[in-house]
Amino acid sequence: MTSQSIKRLILGRPLKSEEAEGEKMPMWKALPILSSDALSSVAYGTEMILLELATVGAFAFSFSIPIALAIILLIAILIVSYRQVIDAYPQGGGAYMVAKENLGMMWGRLAGVSLLIDYTLTVAVSISAGVMAITSAYHAAVPYVVPIALLFTWFMVWMNLRGTSESGNVFAFPTYLFIFCMLVLVGKGLFDWLTGTGHTTHSVSVPTGLPTGLTWFVLLKAFSSGCSAVTGVEAISNAVPHFRRPAEKNAKRTMLTLGILLAVIFGGVTILSQAYNIHPDPTGTKSVLSMVAEAAFGRGGFYYVIQLATTAILTLAANTSFNGFPILSSIMAQDKNMPRMFSNRGDRLAFNYGIITLGILASILLIVFRGKTDALIPLYAIGVFLSFTMAQVGLVLKWCRDKSEGWQRKAIINGVGAFVTLCVVIIFCITKFKEGAWIVIIITPLLVFLLTRISKHYDNVAKQLKVELSEPIPVVETVVIIPIAGIHKVVLSTIAYAKALSPNVVAFYVAFSPEEAKKMEERWEQWNPGVRLVVVVSRYRTLIKPLIEFIGRAERHYGKEKRITVLLPEFITHKFWHRLLHNQSAFRIRTLLLNRKDVVVSTVPFHLND
Repeated sequence: MTSQSIKRLILGRPLKSEEAEGEKMPMWKALPILSSDALSSVAYGTEMILLELATVGAFAFSFSIPIALAIILLIAILIVSYRQVIDAYPQGGGAYMVAKENLGMMWGRLAGVSLLIDYTLTVAVSISAGVMAITSAYHAAVPYVVPIALLFTWFMVWMNLRGTSESGNVFAFPTYLFIFCMLVLVGKGLFDWLTGTGHTTHSVSVPTGLPTGLTWFVLLKAFSSGCSAVTGVEAISNAVPHFRRPAEKNAKRTMLTLGILLAVIFGGVTILSQAYNIHPDPTGTKSVLSMVAEAAFGRGGFYYVIQLATTAILTLAANTSFNGFPILSSIMAQDKNMPRMFSNRGDRLAFNYGIITLGILASILLIVFRGKTDALIPLYAIGVFLSFTMAQVGLVLKWCRDKSEGWQRKAIINGVGAFVTLCVVIIFCITKFKEGAWIVIIITPLLVFLLTRISKHYDNVAKQLKVELSEPIPVVETVVIIPIAGIHKVVLSTIAYAKALSPNVVAFYVAFSPEEAKKMEERWEQWNPGVRLVVVVSRYRTLIKPLIEFIGRAERHYGKEKRITVLLPEFITHKFWHRLLHNQSAFRIRTLLLNRKDVVVSTVPFHLND
């Protein structure tokens, strides 16, 4: 089986460029692909709030509902704001495009870096939370958290390398199963609470004052932790071009659907955690959602369906990043802010470099933080809220500059969004700084600096490569130097090729003794290939140094009148291990000469039979 056959078996048949339209998403497929991150956050959003409140005591749990309401209000603001982003920038790119065009390229890079960091952390957090759902139901899996997480991560890489359409078909069912399970759970729990049946043991109340022992700092920490439920909503605006036509309309409908589902499920789970008097597990092996499901349905069949659906959606939540990261990195690469290879599509029309890079970075995070969700959360969401803020500020400037119909209303909406998300960024940086947020705060400007250097490099290369169309092509003669190790068919083939290029051909041979040099000159004269031979005796038994010195003398002799070309005779073997036995000197010569400004280095291959 050939390598191409193996590749086709793993990734599927190559797709033509014209088939790109078939890879675009209808609404029913876009929801699971682009919204699974935000939807899945209900599996740990409430838990993060309770974990922070638990530091001062269970009496503070009643504040989880006001915090959840504040987060739902934030979700509503962002949904409205990003619907406006879709209208203004239907070409995709989201916060990066808005910041770049309205605030300048430097701010665009900052928005892009912030989102790329968030996408990477989304994969790590989602996968680790998904594994936690497994350990909640099956405690025997606890020692294998990291291997399971890595397995899930690279399954996602594989599915996305197969293309958007195929991954959407696979991921749609688990996402809709999770939505169904969560709506049933919220419905059952609210029925138990309102009727006083089931295991509801605690009255749900909204506090009216701040009790002793609970500070605003703790409340802000709980709010910032719960804001993990907001991440992912921007992915739809980043991927508008990947929607079926009418793309903007379908993207806005998907955004609205996501907002409604997120508010209902997240708010419902938070209310149920108080109604069922759920306390977060201090060992970190049982999730709050698992305990809510157990209180509502017991450890029966539907409980395990919920856990299975939760594991699936949390794993698939990473899929939002596997769509967002490659798309954003391709747009940034087209703007010369990332390596150009990130803009290339693979055989399946997927951005392979972005997908694989994301898989590697997420795997590193999972290994370093040992797959612990609570350790990764402090790093999470700063990037996405920073990009939220820049997108909103950029839109305010756009509306004020364009003054299109309804610009004042749009500017107010985005202005409110900018103020709220900036407050969230500040809260995150202060409350989560010591817990790991400092890592993101340091890495972000470093990455912006790196992207700036990449952009300057591309600009410099473009400036040096620019050609005036009226400029004539210079005619330059060449002197061909052929390093040889003896007289054989590879040398014969190389000389024949060299004589077709130029009449100025020189063969160069390094001997280790005068006797060897004389013998080589006699054989060359007897063979008489019509090419001058230069023999140098190397007293220190080195091949490379005499050749480099000879090339240097030739450069000084001919100056700019003639170009030096070095042709390396090289025979090609068909078995991979044979390659280790030959051509090592040619490899070293090529490596050294490629750094010389005015020397052309080329290989003349000679293929052996086996």
